[in-house]
Amino acid sequence: MKKVMHGLALAVLPLAVSLAWAADAAKDHKGTPGDQYLAGAGSGAGKLEMYQSTDPNAPAMTKAEFDAGRQIYFDRCAGCHGVLRKGATGKALLPDAMQKLGTESLKIFVGYGTPGGMPGFGTSNEMSDKDIDIMARYIQHPAPTPPEWGMKEMKASWKVLIPESQRPKKQMNKLNLNNVFSVTLRDSGELALIDGDSKKIITILKTGFAVHISRISKSGRYLYTTGRDGLINLIDLWMETPQTVATIRTGSDARSIDTSKYKGYEDKIAIAGSYWPPAYVLMDGFTLEPKKIVSTRGYTYDEQEYHPEPRVASIVASHYKPEFVVNVKETGKILLVDYSDIKNLKTTEIEAERFLHDGGWDSSKRYFLVAANMRDTVSVVDTKDGKLAANVKVGTKPHPGRGTNWVDGKNGPVWATGHLGDERIALIGTDPKKHPKQAWKVVRWLKNHGSGSLFLKTHPKSSHLWSDAPLNPDLETRQSVSVFDLKNPDKPAKVINIAKIAGISEARVTHPEYNARGDEVWLSVWGPKDKESAIVVMDDKTMKVKTVIKDPRLVTPTGKFNVHNTQYDVY
Repeated sequence: MKKVMHGLALAVLPLAVSLAWAADAAKDHKGTPGDQYLAGAGSGAGKLEMYQSTDPNAPAMTKAEFDAGRQIYFDRCAGCHGVLRKGATGKALLPDAMQKLGTESLKIFVGYGTPGGMPGFGTSNEMSDKDIDIMARYIQHPAPTPPEWGMKEMKASWKVLIPESQRPKKQMNKLNLNNVFSVTLRDSGELALIDGDSKKIITILKTGFAVHISRISKSGRYLYTTGRDGLINLIDLWMETPQTVATIRTGSDARSIDTSKYKGYEDKIAIAGSYWPPAYVLMDGFTLEPKKIVSTRGYTYDEQEYHPEPRVASIVASHYKPEFVVNVKETGKILLVDYSDIKNLKTTEIEAERFLHDGGWDSSKRYFLVAANMRDTVSVVDTKDGKLAANVKVGTKPHPGRGTNWVDGKNGPVWATGHLGDERIALIGTDPKKHPKQAWKVVRWLKNHGSGSLFLKTHPKSSHLWSDAPLNPDLETRQSVSVFDLKNPDKPAKVINIAKIAGISEARVTHPEYNARGDEVWLSVWGPKDKESAIVVMDDKTMKVKTVIKDPRLVTPTGKFNVHNTQYDVY
């Protein structure tokens, strides 16, 4: 079964308009990226074992079809729409509304996408007709609730494969660790460590499914990953061949992880956030032993309504205090978790904006900017004063990844985000001291080569900005990147088709990442699981190809994290 990065699906046009657009898209396979995640279909049951639904109005499904639908939904849709389908980055997918749309309409949405951020899973060959048919019926049924996952289950899953006492006292390999890349191999549930100097694969490690991020400890020795299935790997980069030294499963759906960075706490404490159950867990940074679980279930900041599934989206470690910045998606709250005394945990709760997703630091590392994408907002938290600095209105459904920083010639220091729902890039002023008039405002817009952007990146030693658009339904657009000249921001971007450089026809191009020196940009050519993929290394100055890394082991490469840049939050 083919799998795709979490089905980013988003805001909705009126139903009649959406259906008309989807019908047109079905004819010409084109359009702008979509919105809600929907589905539909109908098939005969025969003598097969049937799924006994609690909703008599839901379409018939065999038990095997329902089980397949549940897996497809987890792999592709739950990240945006929620395990309980109550919506967040994507539209709520509740049975009554889905049944009103009907199976055939839902199949169009799933197959062709809709304007605003949802890709067409059929046109991109990421779902078969059978998969689309199953999903169209599956989401008309009530959502099954996964089991809870507490300390008993965590400790049962926890494994220390190599105790601290048996680990090396110094780096045992000759790798230039600063320029190693941690590369997610999404659909194979693996991680490739690639030497940024030689461009050779160092090793392939088994991880959880669809690792969302890699994080580096303050010392630069340990690499932490968390899979979509909640499996965490602790990898020791000092070993002769880097390998996993401890694992734990913190839930059944997860996205975020980081480790303590404040002076005196370096590497000592790890934190991971879960989508299900909605919670975060504090662990020993050297062994992953779980110490404390904190639920995030509670009330939304604005309407004060109880939400059963407030998921932990992104987490970063503060540079100013012994705190973790924990962003809770559905309630719109940013939590500053003081890890100096875990037994007597102190938390500052900041009201920001709902549907918090991903984000990154400004260049001073004082302010954290996070996208509340369904509210078209970037929330800014001051980690020194422990307060909300601003809510900044941006474009349609911002998706910055970590965002990126540079000094704009007219407006001073800025941080930028791309968007799922429109083709603009928003530049936000980030210097309230020297540039108070520009601070926490959109000071400039750049035009990307299309909507559906997930990531953009520059580097302190570069004068270029690279931006992708992998969720755009147009093939040429999602295979290309825009490259902006930051010294001449009014100049149109140069658009480069990276997939053609790699010689791969069926792929998305995503996640630009610089090497440690800032003179190369690595891009993922993300093909289907059963087709060829690659990593293309571009010269940042000339914008010419330097290397195309191809290997049968590079299965669906997506996120790439340079050790130095990740360790020091350089982006």
